[in-house]
Amino acid sequence: MSELIRQFRNFFVSLRLTVVLLVLGMILVFAATLDQVNLGIWAVQEKYFRSFFVLWNVGDIPVPVFPGGYFVGGLLLINLTVSHLYRFKFTLRKSGIFLTHVGLILLLLGELFTGLLQEDYSMRLEQNVPKNYSESFRENELVVLDVTDSQFDDVVSVPEERVARAEAIQHPKLPFRVVPKEYYPNSALQNRPETEAPGNAPSKATQGIGQRVRLVPLPITYKQNERNIPAAFVELVGSSGSLGTWLVSADPRLPNQRFEHAGRTYEIAMRFLRTYKPFELTLLKFSHDRYAGTEIPKNFSSNIRLKTPDGQDDREVLIYMNNPLRYSGLTFYQASFEPGNDKVTILQVVRNPSWLVPYIACSLMTFGLLIQFGIHLFAFVGKRRAPRALPA
Repeated sequence: MSELIRQFRNFFVSLRLTVVLLVLGMILVFAATLDQVNLGIWAVQEKYFRSFFVLWNVGDIPVPVFPGGYFVGGLLLINLTVSHLYRFKFTLRKSGIFLTHVGLILLLLGELFTGLLQEDYSMRLEQNVPKNYSESFRENELVVLDVTDSQFDDVVSVPEERVARAEAIQHPKLPFRVVPKEYYPNSALQNRPETEAPGNAPSKATQGIGQRVRLVPLPITYKQNERNIPAAFVELVGSSGSLGTWLVSADPRLPNQRFEHAGRTYEIAMRFLRTYKPFELTLLKFSHDRYAGTEIPKNFSSNIRLKTPDGQDDREVLIYMNNPLRYSGLTFYQASFEPGNDKVTILQVVRNPSWLVPYIACSLMTFGLLIQFGIHLFAFVGKRRAPRALPA
């Protein structure tokens, strides 16, 4: 073995590296906990734990200032694996330590897979209204719908990132180009007065409801109970020139805006990113129990009907706290409800292919520690019971 390879090996199997990584991890958790007040849980996870470096902006330039969760966790995983393979020799007396290390490795891998693969959505259900799609918490999309056929809608979806970069889109299904002009990551809509005050700029929208409302830009919010409402001014350009500029917003109060072109009927809107399911859910009854004499929720549950288009699966399911519905690789949790409206429930929809890994890891670690403790306990008891030789 060459000296260079030996130095690399000694570095990765070093106990000092383990201690340093654990200290860095504790500092990272402490800093993220303090910053959660400002950024919220989702932004903190992305900034501190699901990144290789924690970035701070110096002016407009992001500068790495501290190793992130992927960096610390990745090195810790390598350190633990290499140290285990190089130093550990499996024997029956060390079987508990072996299982504990395997469980810890699985726990680190499970967090990595969760960060890469997990998807979170919400599903708002009104009583007796079937629904077959869920909506993203943080991602949005610009959609142009061909609604000419009364039987179905032909949807063209533009990711929010492309709207933010003001990229012009020419889709084969559309006889015009979609040209984003301005983008606002968070905003509010206000009614525009019939008589504008002197000095107020006219609306940048020449078509649709944007001519009657005013767009007010807002700072990005990171609060857990608030959502950013992005908006944009979008121009549609046909072969003979501009078709007009529309104001689109993810505000759920803003309806789809309809227009005619080339003998077909279209709608344009910005909305929360949708993911469609091969089945539909219908809220049959929402139960909301409160503590006596107060409005504090005690328990709430949703009686749901699950139905597939082919009719092979048609059943009722009760979803309540700590009792989710697991179906088709998805988990439906009872997350919230609309205050003052007992006919609307809000479910959290999670897709996490590695959801079993943490349970397996914790079981292996617990089993390994019990085995190791039991081995040492029986050895200690055996020594206490051994006969002692009398002095001569």
